[in-house]
Amino acid sequence: MPQIIPQISEQLHISWQKELSNVVTDPKKLLDMLEIDSQDYLQHFAARKLFPVRVPRPFITRMKKGDFNDPLLKQVMPLSDEFVISDGYSMDPLEEHDTVAEGLLHKYKHRVLMIIKSGCAVNCRYCFRRHFPYDENSPNKIRWQPALKYIADHPEINEVIFSGGDPLMASDDHLQWLIEQLEPIKHLTRLRIHTRLPIVIPQRITTSLVNILSETRLKATMVLHINHPNEIDDEVKQALEKLRVARIPLFNQSVLLKGVNDDAKLLCQLSETLFDSGIQPYYLHMFDPVQGVAHFDICEEEAKIIVQKMMAILPGFLMPKLVREIAGEANKTPINLA
Repeated sequence: MPQIIPQISEQLHISWQKELSNVVTDPKKLLDMLEIDSQDYLQHFAARKLFPVRVPRPFITRMKKGDFNDPLLKQVMPLSDEFVISDGYSMDPLEEHDTVAEGLLHKYKHRVLMIIKSGCAVNCRYCFRRHFPYDENSPNKIRWQPALKYIADHPEINEVIFSGGDPLMASDDHLQWLIEQLEPIKHLTRLRIHTRLPIVIPQRITTSLVNILSETRLKATMVLHINHPNEIDDEVKQALEKLRVARIPLFNQSVLLKGVNDDAKLLCQLSETLFDSGIQPYYLHMFDPVQGVAHFDICEEEAKIIVQKMMAILPGFLMPKLVREIAGEANKTPINLA
């Protein structure tokens, strides 16, 4: 079968692996690149011991130089607030410690989540899996066999979700191998990939990846994680266009974050920018109460007000659903605006 689409931008010829090997891991270097005096923020650097810093350079280019309050920088910059222990927050807010097989979570009846990779290209400071035991859930081809058998033995499962970490940290060859293992399981119909990598390193959308997703018998979709309209630039649009041409549906889920996107007009702009980029707004998540990052949290009443303002501006098809994920529930819980 011929390739789906040629490379769109010469800039995207830089390999995603090269960008991945060149991520910024030092907060001082990050601030220096943004022309921010790091001496003013030394008190925050120790928080990297709680959760390492990882920021790809393509993502850094979208940050405003000289602005410590840039909404993209806020998502990745360690803060001393992370040392604060807050009541009601947990190391495992979604209670994901119980896997049914190594690397496999069965939270919802008809779908399972496979932890494809333990790492991410970017470490978002609010990550609800920042304390997840990835060392116990990083299977190789041999250790994937119990998970694959579990899926085959449960005919109620019709969808597999590739997650992580970030599943697109895996090579195209590894992803293709996993998909080939899943395809013979007759009761599977859909494959969903949850990823942030194409946003922070657009080069990750390779022609071979697009072909793998378009050629599988499983209906493939991709759910992106974008919180702010500034995260979408021309390179991101060009990369995602390859998926659109291949008719891979694109959805987005955002997290409502204090100081980042807790503004109705900004979130409306995000929905418009997403749709213009061929991405359907999907979920607006309430913050998962993970220990160490309570400074990102927004109360439910404030979230309701924001969403009601959005509804007065946006058409219905651009409105993401406001939801909360509650450990042990059979589905995501919609927030009642009444």
